[in-house]
Amino acid sequence: MARQWGPSMRAAEKAGCVVSASRAGQAEAGSWSCSGVILSRCPDLVLCHGGIFTPFLRAGSAALTAAGAAFLPGDSCGDDLRLHVQWGPAAASPAGRAERGRPGLCTPQCAGPEPGPPARSGGRLLQPPRPAELLLLLSCPAFRAHFARLFGGEAAEQWRFASAAPDDEVSEEEEEDQLRALGWFALLRVRPDPEEEEEAAAAEEERGPVVAVAPPGAVPKGAPLLACGSPFGAFCPDIFLNTLSRGVLSNAAGPLLLTDARCLPGTEGGGVFAARPAGALVALVAAPLCWKAREWVGLTLLCAAAPLLRAARAALGRLGPDTHGLAALLPLEMGAPWGLPLRDPGPPWAAAAVLVECGTVWGSGVVVAPRLVVTCRHVAPREAARVLVRTTPPKSATIWGHVVFATRETSPYDVAVVSLEKDLHGVPLLVPAEHFHEGEAVSVVGFGVFGQTCGPSVTSGILSAVVRVDDAAVMLQTTCAVHGGSSGGPLFSPCTGNLLGIVASNTRDNDTGATYPHLNFSVPITVLQPALQWYRRTGGLGGLRELDSAAEPVRVVWRLRQPLTGAPRSKL
Repeated sequence: MARQWGPSMRAAEKAGCVVSASRAGQAEAGSWSCSGVILSRCPDLVLCHGGIFTPFLRAGSAALTAAGAAFLPGDSCGDDLRLHVQWGPAAASPAGRAERGRPGLCTPQCAGPEPGPPARSGGRLLQPPRPAELLLLLSCPAFRAHFARLFGGEAAEQWRFASAAPDDEVSEEEEEDQLRALGWFALLRVRPDPEEEEEAAAAEEERGPVVAVAPPGAVPKGAPLLACGSPFGAFCPDIFLNTLSRGVLSNAAGPLLLTDARCLPGTEGGGVFAARPAGALVALVAAPLCWKAREWVGLTLLCAAAPLLRAARAALGRLGPDTHGLAALLPLEMGAPWGLPLRDPGPPWAAAAVLVECGTVWGSGVVVAPRLVVTCRHVAPREAARVLVRTTPPKSATIWGHVVFATRETSPYDVAVVSLEKDLHGVPLLVPAEHFHEGEAVSVVGFGVFGQTCGPSVTSGILSAVVRVDDAAVMLQTTCAVHGGSSGGPLFSPCTGNLLGIVASNTRDNDTGATYPHLNFSVPITVLQPALQWYRRTGGLGGLRELDSAAEPVRVVWRLRQPLTGAPRSKL
């Protein structure tokens, strides 16, 4: 594991920083902060989130949504804007201050009113905050177009991307500012430190790009990612600076990416790195929290780094002769000078899920034979009903089928089986697992959140519990993020590729109505496999019908509540 993540962790530590913005001479007005990525050394160029600049825009946040606004020059913000960038010792040169014993600084909140050397028993040595200037604000037009397609129109009222929870008090103006700035980032130049410039001159390797950038499409859906950001921004960075979170690339629509790596407010603008290509910068955090219909969906919204840097180069070329040379210092995409093919089709299980449509109801399913799909009863509830099954790229196909079996509503198992009119070609068949191991890494593929819009999403977690009755697994519990539309999708092991189960539900609090995406349940494939094999050999449904007559202990498990031990007693 350390070998896999070592390059990504080193890249994140070297490039991570925190950016704060305040008004000159108005300490009482407070400050705004976010995470950032150091792109280049000597000069130090930093890319961060653009949301912290909306209070300083001369024309207000409406300038971000003006027709044709792809970038704004630094003078779009008021003259009272003051910027500072802070990073840790890992981002400094080998001959940097921390290594030579020069103390770093903590924030006043941590160090007290008189900042000084941090305590050796806690915290980390940090470089002192450095003043910086805003070169430009920029956006990725393709990101904004895909965002409007996925989250606009009729769906717009269901989605929120504010850092606060839906019930928190946030003014309409603040929420509108956050939404307008969602696809915007900022390029900064840190003011040079003469002593550091002398050190860099003596060590030429410290000049130039700090990170390598993954080209579009180089990281497949389901690939592991490492997010690096500073929760709560500039608050107490000796504790929160460059906090790491692991996840996978859950979905992609052009440069708009989703990951299940768990990020917090303040990590906006933080870098997201790939395990393959090793340590490559994939994206920047655009919104750490997504809410749909007042429910946290457990996904983080990203903007791919490559198109952002392309936009930055184009904007620098148009700003004037003073910035032309800076464009050459921005990191290039890996393989870009030679056009090396870096695209990875991804593991076969990423294409194992199919979209199942039964009338106006839709959900997920998994192919268990060339003409057989398993899904949930609540997705395809009526036997003999016509069902449309759609596969995902690159082998996109649409095939009709019909429901040959669906468990009764009184059954503890929520399962349906669909027989197709034609074979599904090019769709991988997952090997059914025979054993389950609590704590093992697992993933879910399903059409939750976006449904038919941009294909299935992949989320990762662990097998948190295996519930058994008479030594046989009857329920699997995982920490993968699961949403409406994921029902019927495959739960599998990313290590072996084996099919572990069929996603049946996540968890809802009946008192509050809240849904918990990271607590969900699946039907073990070992419950279904004997009956499916019998049906494939004989066409008989006897084994599947037995699911309706499961023993009472199994029914108790799937009711998700303890059985009564005696006659109920009044609480009055």
